[in-house]
Amino acid sequence: MNARVAAAWALLPEYLAWHVLLSASALLLGVAISLPLAIAAARSPRLRWPVLAGASLIQTIPSLALLALFYPLLLAISALSLRLIGHGFPALGFLPSLLALTLYSMLPILRNGAAGILGVDPAIREAADGVGMTPGQRLFQVELPLAAPVIMAGVRTAAVWTIGAATLSTPVGQTSLGNYIFAGLQTENWVFVLFGCAASAALALIADQLLGLVEAGARQRSRALTLTGLAGLAAGVALALLPLAGLGKPGSYVIGAKNFSEQYILADLIAQRLQDRGATVQRKEDLGSAVAYRALAAGEIDAYVDYSGTLWTNVLQRGDNPGRRAVLDQLTTELKRRDGVVVLGSLGFENAYAFVMRPDRAQALHITSIADLAREAPHLTLGSDLEFLSRPEWKAVQSAYGLGFRTQRSYQPTFMYRALSGGEADVISAFSSDGRIAADHLVVLSDPKAAIPPYDAVVLISPKRAHDARLLAALTPLIGRVPVEAMRQANLTVDRDQQKASPAEAARALRAKLGL
Repeated sequence: MNARVAAAWALLPEYLAWHVLLSASALLLGVAISLPLAIAAARSPRLRWPVLAGASLIQTIPSLALLALFYPLLLAISALSLRLIGHGFPALGFLPSLLALTLYSMLPILRNGAAGILGVDPAIREAADGVGMTPGQRLFQVELPLAAPVIMAGVRTAAVWTIGAATLSTPVGQTSLGNYIFAGLQTENWVFVLFGCAASAALALIADQLLGLVEAGARQRSRALTLTGLAGLAAGVALALLPLAGLGKPGSYVIGAKNFSEQYILADLIAQRLQDRGATVQRKEDLGSAVAYRALAAGEIDAYVDYSGTLWTNVLQRGDNPGRRAVLDQLTTELKRRDGVVVLGSLGFENAYAFVMRPDRAQALHITSIADLAREAPHLTLGSDLEFLSRPEWKAVQSAYGLGFRTQRSYQPTFMYRALSGGEADVISAFSSDGRIAADHLVVLSDPKAAIPPYDAVVLISPKRAHDARLLAALTPLIGRVPVEAMRQANLTVDRDQQKASPAEAARALRAKLGL
């Protein structure tokens, strides 16, 4: 427990810095956009309804979906910009998160801003007009000062919403306090989950209290209170951002990872080898398969580990299976030709999708292969990871065997295994390098029609780092050095409570075991 707490504290400066930068930027941008719109809405009844209705509509979109939708949009705009003017921009991480959170922050500021201005006593407006004030003078000298407490209440609400929603930016590649939560849920590290929730809540409370001083200053016409609140906010943001000073400098690398334990371990393994060579490393974790590859091809991450079957079906859109060696060779050629992506080579193990069952359930139903499973599938429940049911591999297996389950449910990988052991799922789409298969004595169903392609774990390098000597020197010794048994053991130490280790600890143990 103490080790987990220490690990959580060690990550806090970077996670908090990014979270503060993202939240503060989104809130400032939200205020800059919303306040003029609120003034316009208060002035024009015709504009008021569409502006407020539009902001309300945005709030109905799940925040994670809104964050995710901005990535492909920005990627397309970046590609167009690259073709037209020769320069693109990063579409992963900060920018999509900033835009989505800005939209999320606008509703309370808009509503409170319009309500505050409309709530000014008409007699006061008449008095302002009577002394000869212009509309602009009336707005800035009378209406906005009187509406300021109401407007600040909206800003306080927006700040709390924004800080909370920023934890969901992790899957689009933006480091935040959400990294604790997503990684903790996957590895059942409840210390991380609680730490992320507590840190986010504490940040929201501190921001709310400091903005409360500004609100009180506006209400009491106290410049001291207002300046104290603003100074506290500025000082807090400045202190929080100090850990980011070294990021982005020459020699800094961005390593990607998807959203399961093996990916965290391998990302840490790569990071440690780079850090041994004096490099600064930033991680972008919990990425989806499509997002990770596109980010690499666009140069937004420098390296990550993917799987040949995923690249074969998702990237090259291939449905055939010419064999393990042929798939790897063709991937190496095609990804380089098409996107400039370097397939450095296989780590030495395969992590294929595999259908697995509890031995008692498989024996009772006389199931040893996917063909046998197809016979009983209409009466069974399938549990899968969050991606599998939308992937080409699932469609290929369905087509080859005619699989049709009574119920299909998606889980985070950790909870998928829990569902199998608890009987909520009869069969799951597991991963062949997962140590939990052997630890739980699960039955792996054979694939007689070879519908599932090979899944060699391969190191990918972005086009901009294709000739980076330090990166190549760090990663080339990994090629062919990681047997599946060693990877299963590393995965198991992270995934099991009684042997719980952090991904970084598992990566160090794996390095020692392999002599790296």
